[in-house]
Amino acid sequence: MYLLGYDIGSSSIKVALIDAASHKLIALEKSPETEMKIISPQTGWAEQDPNEWWSHVCLATNRLIQNHKIDTKEIKSIGIAYQMHGLVMVDKYLEVIRPSIIWCDSRAVGIGNKALQDIGADYCFQNYLNSPGNFTASKLKWVQENEVENFNKIHKILLPGDFIAMKITGQCSTTVSGLSEGILWNFRSNQIAKKIMEHYAFDESIIPEIYNSLETPGEVSAEAAKSLGLQKGTPVTYRAGDQPNNALSLGVYKNGQVAATGGTSGVVYSLSDQLPSDKKSRVNSFAHVNHNNLSPKIGTLLCINGAGIQYAWLRELLKKNNLSYSELESKIATLPIGSKGLRIIPFGNGSERMLNNKNTGAQINNLQFNVHNDDYLLRAGLEGIAFSFVYGLSILKDLGLQISQLKVGSDNLFLSDIFSQTISNLTETTIDIIKTTGAIGAAKASGISPGIYSSIEEAFKHNDKLKTIQPQNSTSEHQKAYDLWADDLKKIIHT
Repeated sequence: MYLLGYDIGSSSIKVALIDAASHKLIALEKSPETEMKIISPQTGWAEQDPNEWWSHVCLATNRLIQNHKIDTKEIKSIGIAYQMHGLVMVDKYLEVIRPSIIWCDSRAVGIGNKALQDIGADYCFQNYLNSPGNFTASKLKWVQENEVENFNKIHKILLPGDFIAMKITGQCSTTVSGLSEGILWNFRSNQIAKKIMEHYAFDESIIPEIYNSLETPGEVSAEAAKSLGLQKGTPVTYRAGDQPNNALSLGVYKNGQVAATGGTSGVVYSLSDQLPSDKKSRVNSFAHVNHNNLSPKIGTLLCINGAGIQYAWLRELLKKNNLSYSELESKIATLPIGSKGLRIIPFGNGSERMLNNKNTGAQINNLQFNVHNDDYLLRAGLEGIAFSFVYGLSILKDLGLQISQLKVGSDNLFLSDIFSQTISNLTETTIDIIKTTGAIGAAKASGISPGIYSSIEEAFKHNDKLKTIQPQNSTSEHQKAYDLWADDLKKIIHT
């Protein structure tokens, strides 16, 4: 018995097949091999053709079935993870009206800021947990104001995962989690965000039928079965944005659990049973995959733009590309904690939301020519990124969120002992490194609704744990180094 999972990214489409009984990965495919193009007609714009996503879903699925000789009758459920915050509009024939305005498009910032002022910050944060900001609702308002003909064609609006589910099932639907990421859900009244809809002059009829992430909204249609090579009637049972899904993939579904990734940029995703909000908008909170009005589960998302990109930049600058990251780790592991006073602020990848959207740039402080060489620069760079995660986690704690356990993936900065131990010591938190992917998590989650797994716990209890990092008793050197780094950051923020 197999479970199929998709991860609809902006760079590629990934599909995973797992064996339901053993929880083991059977096959994994990706399409295309090179990154999908992002259309940018103007500065700050980012669009993609949703039909291109669908084309690569079909290509990857057929390749998986053919390359691994899969009996598709054994595929019992399908799950979908997807890039968050995108806007897809379809007409009454379920045809795409215009390219999707995707997550990294910033054209609607001013619209969202004005809506926050007009509706009232207190109301927005109490009911939506966020400012309307540059999220899906504000992107749709931009279309209404600038592309009237396209807006008037709208039958339904969809998030990227909703669109793929529509292509598979022939039905338009969405989720509470998805609406919350678009700032279209009111957590206090547990319904569509009527005041946002009224303020933006949207008709509620454009919102598809609403489900929870772990419910069953449809099955593979006859037409989609031909395109995908799957069996007609295979149920589609799960859908979630990439960050909630990545957290679930790591086994994060209880209050106090935190998921993190340390790639080009960094993400911290903290789970709470409260309704947290941050009026400074340093973080954003959305409904988690197992949220419901009787038992709230809210994922609070914190992004760090300047993370792995800075370490990769240092590696290239110092001409260390001939060394693997593990070899770099060996070179700098013997250097002292705190890099003999050398400190690097890693925020050089644009405005940082957690710094109130301040674009500080990266900085190197206290460089001593007779003390520090290139290895010290690498160590200070890695420590600086770790300190930025600690700073971000302190924001979550200040908002009243508990952090009892940190779960991370197996393909990022957390593989570095220096990086992970620094964070573990300073936050006094255990870090578990888990081997999984978003597509694998979506596949496993799809088995819950049809009863293949009795619960989330059962679905994810066999996650492969590669390593556990425990806080060490002595943290004084880490704390001293972090305090100096944090003092540098405060000076930058207040200049």
